[in-house]
Amino acid sequence: MKTLQENFVAQSIACNRMGSPFMGRLMKLFADRLAPGSAVADRMLGWPGDTGPQSQSVPLRIAGALHAIVLDGIDPELAAAYPPNNVSDDALWQAVNAALVRDETRLMEWLDSAPQTNEVRRAAALIPAFHMVAAATGLPLALHELGCSGGLNLRADQFHLAAGDVSYGPTDSAVKITPDWTGPAPRPADLQVIDRRGVDLNPLNPTDPFDQLRLRAYLWPDQADRLQRTSAAIGLAESHPAQVERGDAIGWLEQALQQTVEGQALVIYHTIAWQYFPDALQARGEELLQEAGNRATLDRPLARISIEADGAKGAAMTLQTWPDGILHQLGRVDFHGRWLQWDGPIAL
Repeated sequence: MKTLQENFVAQSIACNRMGSPFMGRLMKLFADRLAPGSAVADRMLGWPGDTGPQSQSVPLRIAGALHAIVLDGIDPELAAAYPPNNVSDDALWQAVNAALVRDETRLMEWLDSAPQTNEVRRAAALIPAFHMVAAATGLPLALHELGCSGGLNLRADQFHLAAGDVSYGPTDSAVKITPDWTGPAPRPADLQVIDRRGVDLNPLNPTDPFDQLRLRAYLWPDQADRLQRTSAAIGLAESHPAQVERGDAIGWLEQALQQTVEGQALVIYHTIAWQYFPDALQARGEELLQEAGNRATLDRPLARISIEADGAKGAAMTLQTWPDGILHQLGRVDFHGRWLQWDGPIAL
């Protein structure tokens, strides 16, 4: 198990690699300069258990907490050291270190909760798969997302995606996704979404001001495009309702798979979520999907879209459909949706 300092260094490297030099600097400063002496620093330095990204994610907890303070406008001195301002490392750390004391109560509250975002650009992988299912079944889709956070990507059909020379969704959508696309793209279908549901251990309500702040705070301060895109998706959520429940994803999945409706294609999907489920729950989920697939018919088809890390660059994109049960390898996508490589079929 890595130390907190090592996890800050690893997070710094990851942030630089994913296009956030500010977060790269901030995480490295924490690695190099965080010292005992304040309640916030002492809590982080004495954190029990694994502080890394696959567990407690302490570096991203404090980064999100500080960004929330900046977004809320309650600490002008800290905001003056954050983007779009550009200050020296010494000035940045001085502002952050002072905020650890000045904003102690707020920071301690935010440290209680794990980081939580909706990465809207991951919809670049979801949207073409939705169209493939719609084209193959000729049916409206019932979208069901596991680990959906605020459920922003339950509205992915309302985003506008440019995929090479193909585009999907309303051209006047406030949410525009333009990944660096490689390979062919499925043709747009007559896509109709008839139901939107999701589950999360700690669901966020995109119409609630505090939850809106959480959705923005864990984005990275120097990535203004992500902040704008998420804000636009929050706006869409208000006009396209979705039912998001609090609960265990696999228990919820079992109930959802029992409630299929004739004349609808049930689409189960997850993006960088399944990999965090305990092994026993993953195995149970696979069993449930296979059982439901065995029950699927042409009038009650089932599809599963998976976008998950597998140790290679980016995340693997797969689409499995029933009643045929065929698993399609679609390609790979960047964790933040900046690029997408489509290697698989473009029609079912």
